[in-house]
Amino acid sequence: MVENSSNTLHEADSLQGMIQIKEEQLDIAKRWVETGDVKIYKETYTKEKSFTVPVTCEELIIEKITFPSSNTGDQEVEKEVIRIPLSEEQIEFRKKNVALENVSVYKEKIEEIKHIEETLNKERAKLKISGSPQIIDESR
Repeated sequence: MVENSSNTLHEADSLQGMIQIKEEQLDIAKRWVETGDVKIYKETYTKEKSFTVPVTCEELIIEKITFPSSNTGDQEVEKEVIRIPLSEEQIEFRKKNVALENVSVYKEKIEEIKHIEETLNKERAKLKISGSPQIIDESR
């Protein structure tokens, strides 16, 4: 018997031979593939703010009033004011950082079930009979 490339036996000198029957089986494996990248950072931006703050000051005021003199005939009262600043409020400001929120970053593995389908081939032994030989089934 001679075996050709398609696993078919042909009669040669005797009726003995063997062909190998094969079946496809699926090996399933998993591998990690990077699908994205994340960078986390803080960004500072500037915002102008304006405030209106009332300030107070203390002044020493000296008023001098001159009465009209009957000798000069001047009937007007003269008033002279002298202001001397003693103290004042000055605006002081301090900037401070106040925590607004915490941002946590962590990785989590989420498992999901994926359904895959693949067609597998399986071989079977077949007989092609030519002529009319007598067939005896010895498997019974």
